[in-house]
Amino acid sequence: MATKCTDYNFHEIEPHWQSFWEQNRVFRADNTSARPKYYVLDMFPYPSGAGLHIGHPEGYTATDILARYKRARGCNVLHPIGWDAFGLPAEQHAVKTGTHPAANTRNNITNFRRQIKALGFSYDWDREIDTTDPKYYRWTQWIFLQLFRRGLAYVDERPVWWCPELRTVLANEEVVDGKSEVGGFPVERRNLRQWVLRITAYAERLLEDLKEVDWPESTKRMQEAWIGRSEGAEIEFELDGRPRDRLRVFTTRPDTLFGCTYMVLAPEHPLVDSLVTADQRAAVEAYRKTAAAKSDLERTDLAKDKSGVFSGAHAINPVTGLRVPIWIADYVLMGYGTGAIMAVPGHDERDYEFAQRFSLPIVPVIDGGAGQPLPYTGDGRLINSGSFNGLSVRDGAAGIVRELSALGVARATVNYKLRDWLFSRQRYWGEPFPIVWVSPEDYAVAQRQASLPLPPSPVTFSQEGTTYCALPLPESALPLELPPVQSYLPSGTGESPLANEKAWVEIWYNHATGAAVPADQPRPPGSEWLRARRETNTMPQWAGSCWYYLRFLDPHNQAAFASPEALRYWASPDLYVGGAEHAVLHLLYARFWHKVLFDQGLVPQPEPFRKLFHQGIILGEDGEKMSKSRGNVVNPDAIIQSHGTDTLRLYLMFLGPLEAMKPWNPRGIEGVHRFLQRVWREVIGPDGNLHPKIVSAGADAPELSRLLHETVKKVGEDIEGLRFNTAISQMMIFSNALQKASTVRRETVSQFLQLLAPFAPHLAEELWARLGGQGSVMLAPWPTYDASALAASEVKLVFQVNGKYRADQLVPIDTTEEQAVAIARGHPRVAPHLTGKTIRRTIFVPVKILNLVVE
Repeated sequence: MATKCTDYNFHEIEPHWQSFWEQNRVFRADNTSARPKYYVLDMFPYPSGAGLHIGHPEGYTATDILARYKRARGCNVLHPIGWDAFGLPAEQHAVKTGTHPAANTRNNITNFRRQIKALGFSYDWDREIDTTDPKYYRWTQWIFLQLFRRGLAYVDERPVWWCPELRTVLANEEVVDGKSEVGGFPVERRNLRQWVLRITAYAERLLEDLKEVDWPESTKRMQEAWIGRSEGAEIEFELDGRPRDRLRVFTTRPDTLFGCTYMVLAPEHPLVDSLVTADQRAAVEAYRKTAAAKSDLERTDLAKDKSGVFSGAHAINPVTGLRVPIWIADYVLMGYGTGAIMAVPGHDERDYEFAQRFSLPIVPVIDGGAGQPLPYTGDGRLINSGSFNGLSVRDGAAGIVRELSALGVARATVNYKLRDWLFSRQRYWGEPFPIVWVSPEDYAVAQRQASLPLPPSPVTFSQEGTTYCALPLPESALPLELPPVQSYLPSGTGESPLANEKAWVEIWYNHATGAAVPADQPRPPGSEWLRARRETNTMPQWAGSCWYYLRFLDPHNQAAFASPEALRYWASPDLYVGGAEHAVLHLLYARFWHKVLFDQGLVPQPEPFRKLFHQGIILGEDGEKMSKSRGNVVNPDAIIQSHGTDTLRLYLMFLGPLEAMKPWNPRGIEGVHRFLQRVWREVIGPDGNLHPKIVSAGADAPELSRLLHETVKKVGEDIEGLRFNTAISQMMIFSNALQKASTVRRETVSQFLQLLAPFAPHLAEELWARLGGQGSVMLAPWPTYDASALAASEVKLVFQVNGKYRADQLVPIDTTEEQAVAIARGHPRVAPHLTGKTIRRTIFVPVKILNLVVE
């Protein structure tokens, strides 16, 4: 217990109880407990150099309140914390200072840990994880190998931002208005070899299984839109003058095929080079260069001016037999569909604007009724469509696809907006890929000799006429750790800084053991030694956060990412809380990895997060999003110093509904602080001992007793529903009643402190100990309420005379109208308004109001 004091000295009380919890491991979760489990998880933070801002503790406080409440309800609670610590800022710092990213990351984690412990969160610190720890990313690499062996990882050339001046690949956030953030140099899109994960193989399940999770509907809609399932048809157009060559498009509107008057290819489409006529080549090349400097978002912005260039070539519309020009335009992306579209300007706004811009024909083929302007995108019947005229849109689409399918130039299909996941970065500070590249001949040797599970088909890439095959490291060779490097600067070729470490990259490799020696040394004896080159790309930051919730179950297991027993017991988080900014990519990638593990029988359920909740954003005092540039960032350290941790926790929850966006108000925190001071003074008297009105025997006043039961009920229900602001309001109401009471039972005060404990744990622990409570208040069973005690024996009846309020009084709940009138006549504040007057009418609403109409 803290040193005896008469005042609420949070500077002394809070560190004392934080030390007590840590030394006694009060919040340790048990993987073998017979109690019901509850797993509550925060989206773990990236430990930036700036430290925690006030938005972090909002969600963390909410889950902490719930975790403490569930423990009091008898649950074995898993409430862990860790660090999503790989990332670009640490590498940028290393480039500027020469300091290893690991050192900077360790310093940042130390600061984050200090701040989080100061907030009194009930984390099980024995389970702390760090994605940059080789003991952790060993299993990230292991999971990657599972995807690799199932044929879900491959290599492809994909566009990245390249800065010729800096001779490096840039991340999206390092490109501002088409220039490098550092130096302001022009950037361009360049194709580089990348690892890609085949997430599209799971598109339908990722979409369908959203029905099985309890998530905000807005988040589900965002995932559905990102996956972007669309039914339609692939249709082949013959190229004019090249009858053996076809141009394949995907369309969701085959009913409008008769209205196709031109076609558009993405600038990156592989047919562009062979299609372009000599007289258009210079214009096309200039256009492609301009398009290469734009992001996909810029290219598809519906508000931007439409741009394009004619290729000089034509295709043949398969239903009309007419020649249609083929254009190149950046609003078509190679990553969606086939990278080519049939343009129907009469029934598509984007195609219509393009056709207007370049004076291309517009043919309406859907009749939506008289007076419908073009482009018309609604329902109707087909016109100008030959034998399909008069059919509905649905029947016309089916008929056209059926006819063309019989000719072998169309097929009904489902397409997804979702693209395969670009899974590599040209950076140093990331998980190394557990892959070496060998010749096809050496791959065949390893295939014959080794017991390594390999993918159904070799993963290959070619460079300067030489083909290389990807060979996985054996599990015994994991983790493959990052080597020390001379410089964190990019290689200058588009590869990561790892490419400069020739002794690490160019090796003799033992495919049976994973052992390696530099290639400039003699080849060791034995046929298992192969000439190899290590993969120099590293994994993206998403990799470590895709599965961290599983490692928390069994973080010290060296034989598996988690034991089957831990996986069966804890399963997946019962509640996952984090910002809505992660509503798409993090959740989608984690679901994908989890489903792969489920398919391998490694996890017991198909979805990682059954229930999801997004906390709202806390804005600056000016109502704007907090940022350093605006100078409106609130540092939790300062609030803890001035008002204490419990005040900060309580105020964050009292600001408004957890899911709402709300501004920070420094004046409002004073009211919450006064509430805690008032609680202290109701328990501790002026002499530093228990307040003299606290008694061990006797009974509370009936109203106080009823209010206690009401408060126990409401606070419990509100915590379950994450309605923390209204729970706090109810406790304030009870505190006011406590203040007015002349005496109060010790047991009543103890139960109130138990209700307060999840919200203001330090104050509650201190007062619990001073009351003589056994052990930690956090481990005391949650109070129960008597439903029958909630019914009031008395109610406040309001008295009005001619509709004007005159008085109120507590009366028995079964008071009749006649009795109420008698009480009113005798009330000293009502009687003067009745003297010498006649009551013409009474309006009586039982337990609420009596209105006397007099004259």
